[in-house]
Amino acid sequence: MEINLTGKKALIGASSTGIGGGIARVLASCGVSVTLASRNEQKLQDACESLDRSKGQVHQYLLVNYNDHEAYKKQIAHYFESNKVDILINNSNGPQAGTIAQKQLSDYQDAFELLFQNHCYTTGCALPYMQANGYGRIINVSSSTVKEPVSNLVLSNTIRTALVSWSKSLAEDVAKDGVTVNSILTGLFDTDRIQSLTNLDAQRLGISYDDALQIRLKQVPAQRLGKPEEYGYLVAFLCSTYASYLTGANIPLDGGLLKGL
Repeated sequence: MEINLTGKKALIGASSTGIGGGIARVLASCGVSVTLASRNEQKLQDACESLDRSKGQVHQYLLVNYNDHEAYKKQIAHYFESNKVDILINNSNGPQAGTIAQKQLSDYQDAFELLFQNHCYTTGCALPYMQANGYGRIINVSSSTVKEPVSNLVLSNTIRTALVSWSKSLAEDVAKDGVTVNSILTGLFDTDRIQSLTNLDAQRLGISYDDALQIRLKQVPAQRLGKPEEYGYLVAFLCSTYASYLTGANIPLDGGLLKGL
């Protein structure tokens, strides 16, 4: 089965490195013209230059500030004044780790803007073209913690669950227009985010980083971290015509981490 997405255009959040970067590389290899979005311009430039252009793709990047919702809205609105996309990958940096006791109401508001309002606003900008064109793919980079919450990731647990619920409703509304909406429930991937969380674990437990990582890996039946490109392979399938009947789903990609059915 070959996935050919030549001629499609994608906007991919948080895509200078990590999971977003893996998605961008795989989609570009399938013929997609990619807009990378992130907050570090040098990393964006480097990532953009490395993308496959063998099928005539034109790649670009967008500098955004996910942590300032009002500024983000202006940046995204300006982008869509002259750009249309067939594929939208809702992804951003995660909120700071912490338990319920460590978080204030203002922290939930900040996380709500970061993980919910930003993605809802971007989706609203992208949808009209997708609906008019009879094709669209909206994919949320979510987390396995929406199914099995982790106590020290209370902000991520809570707000990502809200977005997944909203996306389920959206999927029902736009399926008739040829637009699919799916969420990927991310496990442990080899990214800066997992390194940061593992470092926090190591400090909290008074152990080395390697020992803290091994504790994490023991939870994963596959006994390893996922690779960003592996994430991209699933996204490429979801963007293809092979997945046109797949919508409203929450798909675990976690090496078997989730224990529930």
